[in-house]
Amino acid sequence: MHILYIYDLNASNKKKFNRTKRLFYYHLNRLPLKKEVWKTKSAFAVPPKMEKMVDLFFKRFGRAVTVYKATAETIEELG
Repeated sequence: MHILYIYDLNASNKKKFNRTKRLFYYHLNRLPLKKEVWKTKSAFAVPPKMEKMVDLFFKRFGRAVTVYKATAETIEELG
């Protein structure tokens, strides 16, 4: 089982958006997400043991990031 996080960055103007984006991806890249973690531009899946760490990561950004969390048994690529 994996926990799927889908997120979107929000801002009222371009300057705030760029600042949020820069901080978000800087801190995201510092998380200990292994190569086996499934990740795309606006979503990633982590094992349950990493749930608390990722939840705290998203709480850091408050309303600047809209995030949804779901559980998934399997994730497969089509194509």
